Amino acid sequence: MATTQKKVALGMSGGVDSSLSAHLLLEQGYQVTGVYMECWRAPGCRTEEDRKDALQVALELDIPFQVLDFKEVYKQKVVEYFFKEYEAGHTPNPDVMCNKEVKFGIFYDWAMENGFDFVATGHYAKIVDENNSKKLAIPADTHKDQTYFLYLLRSEQLEHILFPLSQLTKPEVRKLAQEKGISVAAKKDSVGICFIGNINVHNFLEERLGKNPGEVIDTAGIVIGQHEGLWFYTVGQRHGFEIDKRTLIHESDGTDTLKHNFPPFYVIKKIPEKNQLVVGFGAETYQDTLRVENLHWITPAPRNGGELLVRIRHTGELLQTKLEYSLLSNTGTATLRQPLQGVAEGQSAVFYATGATTNIICLGGGVMY
Repeated sequence: MATTQKKVALGMSGGVDSSLSAHLLLEQGYQVTGVYMECWRAPGCRTEEDRKDALQVALELDIPFQVLDFKEVYKQKVVEYFFKEYEAGHTPNPDVMCNKEVKFGIFYDWAMENGFDFVATGHYAKIVDENNSKKLAIPADTHKDQTYFLYLLRSEQLEHILFPLSQLTKPEVRKLAQEKGISVAAKKDSVGICFIGNINVHNFLEERLGKNPGEVIDTAGIVIGQHEGLWFYTVGQRHGFEIDKRTLIHESDGTDTLKHNFPPFYVIKKIPEKNQLVVGFGAETYQDTLRVENLHWITPAPRNGGELLVRIRHTGELLQTKLEYSLLSNTGTATLRQPLQGVAEGQSAVFYATGATTNIICLGGGVMY
């Protein structure tokens, strides 16, 4: 049981996860202050509604409540990064950046500077003690697991972070919230970009970057269609570009290509310097190696060339890999045991390993290039 002297700054979004977290922390004896982080305000944004919901829960629990204005930091560190990466031909990961710069960046720093012992959030993640040190691990709800978005946490931060939902599944969270009479127990989960929500990304990009039509080519370099602008596409996507079937040569029998039903083409990569989109299908869409840069380790760096697990997207499959890396350049190459689709430059590759117990530990990761 925690003592009442332990002060927790809880990030409250107005959703069921952070609201139940407030209840659980109070039951455990913590002194809780609810904090709503205002990061984005635009037409269609749920900021006002979410702030009111978070305040309502705080009032129900009779806990202090604060609103922190992080809009400028969010704009500079997350939104500008988002546009810059897309414009460069990459596929950014704004949720990773949001956690690094906002929730466990400026918010974490604010809490530590204002006398709080811990920062807490409604993330589905777990912090465990192994070999006399704190480590980030996959939580009970492996489907909702958000450790992929948290791989840029620093080891020293783990001493001051609480994840109250670590032992619960989402259905259990909903059930407990209803049993406790939490006003947002039935509120739908937020989706889309961190703090912005479920926006039309195509329109969001077009408003800022416009269109920049270019060629669609196959893996042999032959022009087979047109695209609207490289930033509208990500690796693995199979729509939004035009393919001219008259350019597809059916070499086996010389028949009219327009009469053939070709399998869907997938985006394989982008060539920004030529404004070309490379597409293919079948084996062409798979890779068995990942190149990563900006490697960051929460734990001490793993054995070079050792066997690890890796995932390249949120809740993606954990795949066996061997990672060879350079601490000097913070780059590495991961060799996969089985080929993988959808390897997108700019996205994160996050590495895991089985811990001293049955926990699966998030070691850290890097950006694929």
